[in-house]
Amino acid sequence: MHRYFFEISYNGTHYAGWQSQPNAKGVQEVVENALSKLLRQDIEIVGSGRTDAGVHCEQQFFHADVDQGLDSILFLGRLNAFLPKDIVIQSVHQVKEDAHARYGATERSYEYRITLKKNPFLEGLALHYFKSLDVQTMNHAAALLVGQQDFESFSKVKTDVSNFRCDVRVAEWRQSNDLLVFHITANRFLRGMVRAIVGTLLDVGAGKLTVADFEKILKARDRKTAGMNAAPYGLFLTRVAYPESLFIQKTIA
Repeated sequence: MHRYFFEISYNGTHYAGWQSQPNAKGVQEVVENALSKLLRQDIEIVGSGRTDAGVHCEQQFFHADVDQGLDSILFLGRLNAFLPKDIVIQSVHQVKEDAHARYGATERSYEYRITLKKNPFLEGLALHYFKSLDVQTMNHAAALLVGQQDFESFSKVKTDVSNFRCDVRVAEWRQSNDLLVFHITANRFLRGMVRAIVGTLLDVGAGKLTVADFEKILKARDRKTAGMNAAPYGLFLTRVAYPESLFIQKTIA
């Protein structure tokens, strides 16, 4: 058996998230079916993480074990031909047999995109927020997220994790004309964490909460104290990082 990391991008609009589900279409199911048909063996894939329904992905990785070596440059084109237009495999990497797409990742980055002006070209790809926002104050609050701490206040209540501690390395808002983007990088993320953080920071920017209020919410370890989840379609998984030691070679790019 050979283990490979597949780099994937997708528009999440028409999917019930990454994970396969009994009564809804997930990205995982679509990719597994395409790989199984192409390789003529039952393929199960393991993703670097899960995205919720409607969330988009610029870079995610999953691993799969296949019987044959994937040496042909034609493989990537053939695989993408089996996939719908809103899912694409960007590259394939041969990795060590014990490399794991989820547990081997060292950090992940998300962006939450907001348009401050109605824009038909960003429909379904950014949240249109029409109220005035104090971005500087939002960044003062976002700075409190950086470091190793408990993020239970921003996690879905029913989630199967042993702890709520994350090491957030970047948390900041950047604005370019009418596009406002929240950037966050951490070693791990809890279910619903980024959307809950964004929703609460928008309350800060709108004057509903102070920076001191935001700090109290962070320390409360109670999801009920935080704001509502921001809409899923503004959220993008943008980067997943791994140690170079996991990779044997970049097979196809």
